Amino acid sequence: MAAKVTLYSAAGCSYCRRAEELLRGKGVSELDRIEVDASPGQLRRMIERSGRRSVPQIFIGDAHVGGFDDLAALERSGRLDVLLAGSPNPA
Repeated sequence: MAAKVTLYSAAGCSYCRRAEELLRGKGVSELDRIEVDASPGQLRRMIERSGRRSVPQIFIGDAHVGGFDDLAALERSGRLDVLLAGSPNPA
């Protein structure tokens, strides 16, 4: 079973777009994309969950991946596929 992917983003954010493109390229068809600039409540929720104020913030299942650079690093290391497959431990 594939893990649920949540992407907190903002309109016009190029890193958000790149993160979504990478995830779609990995076969993620169901992406919960939350626009934090359209909803202050969602921005607060993102900060509570991630401890960060910048976008994108990406969660795969319950695991906080981080931003685009963190996502790209997981891809380069080969650990992104493991997370997307639903494994809780990508190490």
